[in-house]
Amino acid sequence: MAAGVPETDVFKAADAVLTRGERPTVERVRTELGRGSPARVGQLLEQWWEQLAQRLKGHALLPELPGEVAQAFAEAWRLALMHAATSAEAALTEQQNTLFAEQTSLTQERKLWEIALTAAQADLAEGMSKLAQTELQLAERQGLVDQLVAQAADTRHQRDQLQGQLERRQTELDALRAELIATQAHIRAAEDRAHQEVDQARQELKALGQKQERARHEHAKRLAGLTTERDALRAGLRAAEQTLAHQAGQVSALEAAIKQWRPTQTANSKHTTRKTPTTPTAKPRRQRVKMSP
Repeated sequence: MAAGVPETDVFKAADAVLTRGERPTVERVRTELGRGSPARVGQLLEQWWEQLAQRLKGHALLPELPGEVAQAFAEAWRLALMHAATSAEAALTEQQNTLFAEQTSLTQERKLWEIALTAAQADLAEGMSKLAQTELQLAERQGLVDQLVAQAADTRHQRDQLQGQLERRQTELDALRAELIATQAHIRAAEDRAHQEVDQARQELKALGQKQERARHEHAKRLAGLTTERDALRAGLRAAEQTLAHQAGQVSALEAAIKQWRPTQTANSKHTTRKTPTTPTAKPRRQRVKMSP
């Protein structure tokens, strides 16, 4: 509730309560006002009672009222003032008690608020410290963000360069693929020719093998004939050697006989030579037999 309500408003509210035939109290006046603290309303209500007494005294001294009536009215007013003073004291005591209770409650609430304020100040200090740390971390994060932004720009630049290189490599790859296709076609044609040449070579090799086989058979056949001829020649050679040995024995025997015959004929030969010349006997020649391998 708002404090510092004007006294004129309190006085008008008290007059309104009194006009309704009710005794003006702090709670009734506050209800009539709709605002005001009990202490402020109670203080101004005491002033209203004093002013009311002054106003009633002025009405009691009016000359037009009879003396008995004025005296009775003054006595009634005195009693009303006494009753009002008693009620005011009771209300004041009640207000003081209420005020004391409210002060006690306010004191407790103040202590609670002080504790809460201390905790809040501690929380605020911790929050300020955390805020400083957060700001420091934020500055660090901002630095990292700036670095990341720079790295991102550098990465984009590198990406553009790599994209260009990739496009060039793709063009080169397409050219290489076309060249590879042409090379593969050339290789297939060369392989086909090679297969044909291999087949032809196999056929020629097969014919050559057959020719070599026939030549081997002919060579073996000729070798067999030569071997037979050699064996026959060797046998003939052995027979010729035997014949030659026999003839050599005959020649040796003949030479021995001639040696024995020469001394007896020497004289006769001299005498005979004077008469008629004789032709010497020719020695038989040895036949040389050539050995075949």
